[in-house]
Amino acid sequence: MKEVRIGVIGAGSMGSAHIRYLYDNVVKGAKLTAVLERNEERAVSVKDTYGDVEVFSEEEPFFQSGLLDAVLIATPHYDHPRLAIKAFEYDLHVLCEKPAGVYTKQVREMNEAAKKSGKTFSMMYNQRTNPLYQKLRDLIETGELGDIRRINWIITNWYRSQSYYDSANWRATWSGEGGGVLINQCPHQLDLWQWLTGMMPTRMRAFCYFGKHRAIEVEDDVTAYAEYENGATGVFITTTGEAPGTNRLEIAADRGKVVVEDGTLTFWRLRVPESQFNKEYKGGFGSPECWKCEIPVEGKETGHIGITQNFVDAIISNTPLIAPGEEGIHGLMLSNAMQLSTWLDDWVELPIDEERYYEQLQEKINASTIKKEKNNIRLDVSGTH
Repeated sequence: MKEVRIGVIGAGSMGSAHIRYLYDNVVKGAKLTAVLERNEERAVSVKDTYGDVEVFSEEEPFFQSGLLDAVLIATPHYDHPRLAIKAFEYDLHVLCEKPAGVYTKQVREMNEAAKKSGKTFSMMYNQRTNPLYQKLRDLIETGELGDIRRINWIITNWYRSQSYYDSANWRATWSGEGGGVLINQCPHQLDLWQWLTGMMPTRMRAFCYFGKHRAIEVEDDVTAYAEYENGATGVFITTTGEAPGTNRLEIAADRGKVVVEDGTLTFWRLRVPESQFNKEYKGGFGSPECWKCEIPVEGKETGHIGITQNFVDAIISNTPLIAPGEEGIHGLMLSNAMQLSTWLDDWVELPIDEERYYEQLQEKINASTIKKEKNNIRLDVSGTH
């Protein structure tokens, strides 16, 4: 295959951005051939702007058109797994926007369908293209930091006003979005949390506050505590109600501490590992010699376009994926665990009890008093089949 014909599903704010750069041939080897958009106004706008691209309002004609080799899914969260599974059934490659889905049960079904299909499957985890995080991951993988002791991430620069939530009926609802700051704003950080370290917690205790700062029914303020098999711990703090916000990732390890903040990567490197110093030092008060190192970071963040280019290259040339689709379940597992821990007011073990989470989510959906926006989204809150 020398060219990948791509159809974009969803022409909202994110979908329209994908449509634009694909149409402009920014991604080598890709051609935008079709768009699926059920909202009439947006569909007309796409047709008027990109006249030679076929625009569909219904799924079956889109999938049966013969115009596609791959799809890029940019719809509301609940539909991601269902549409991906359908694409695999039509023998199409899939690139899916974050998050992978709303609950791990449906995402696991998507992963199984992807494996069965043998098609290329990627997630739009564009933060994996950020050289800062790539360099940090390299430091961890090569043992430069030593054994990880603690992970702290304060990510509160998500300020959202009430008018943002009022802009669409599906926003910040259990039925329309499946959650709040965790499922909407934080999927990239939750993915990076486990991708950088290569570790998933063994258990978690979280405190989610629902509608604490805004008139919404989902979480807008979260503090979570995690424990790992090697004895490490982690704290994750996020909210959409603070201004100014903070984005600071700090990882403490046997060989020192690394901090990512304000676009820089700083490593406070111990001359000897803490474990060695503790074993050998006999002077009472004292601490290991520490060097502050500004880690050089080279390269440019390629973002969404970079992930899409990598997806196309994987199809054409078997290039390794930056963000394999099956890895989307990991960050979602962390999100689901935080919500479930709060709902049960208790610790939760990971992997979580997926049936129990699903049941709890359905209770929240059924108890919701907020109406669904039926004209612009197709909701699938009962499963992927």
